[in-house]
Amino acid sequence: MELFIPLLLIIVGVQFVKVQDQRQRIALLGRYLGQFQIEKLMENLTQGYLRALDEADPERRAQIWSMLGTAESELSTQFQRFVADFSNVWGDKTRVSTLPIAIPYATKLFPRASFDLRQALAIHAQGIAAAAENRHGLSLRDKAYTMSAELFLMQHTCHWFCRSKAVASARMLARHQTSYAQLLAAVSPETRQAYGALVGD
Repeated sequence: MELFIPLLLIIVGVQFVKVQDQRQRIALLGRYLGQFQIEKLMENLTQGYLRALDEADPERRAQIWSMLGTAESELSTQFQRFVADFSNVWGDKTRVSTLPIAIPYATKLFPRASFDLRQALAIHAQGIAAAAENRHGLSLRDKAYTMSAELFLMQHTCHWFCRSKAVASARMLARHQTSYAQLLAAVSPETRQAYGALVGD
């Protein structure tokens, strides 16, 4: 009993500090993302891809793909502007822990077990731009598949920064029925190689 109360206080204290740290991260990322329509464009694209793939009429399908191409370009442009703005954030605030669970200030305690969110976002910007421009000459269906993977992996990175890798992966699985490993396999080879080298996967 003598050890229970001090242990409980330590657990409560660690949890409080963790929550405060996560709130600061969410606020920081939200402050920069809030200046753009990236999330809305992502939603429009993912829904549009489903409509295009389900559309039976060739003419109507072509119109949808054309509109999606415009949305892809706009999303890529906005994301590049976001990355440029976010690159000005002080590096100490942009570290992401690669530890399996969230530990308060883990990036300061274990700096080697971390990566820079700014570098990850730059990789995502390249991947999204390459998909939007269809640099690999994919079919429209495969282009949509690759772009979706690039966007979902970027979303996973943002959740990883705000919470932890485990939470980000669980959210991705719950929302999109896609595992982290599946995302890495579905993005372009260039993104997969650069991202894997950065985060250690």
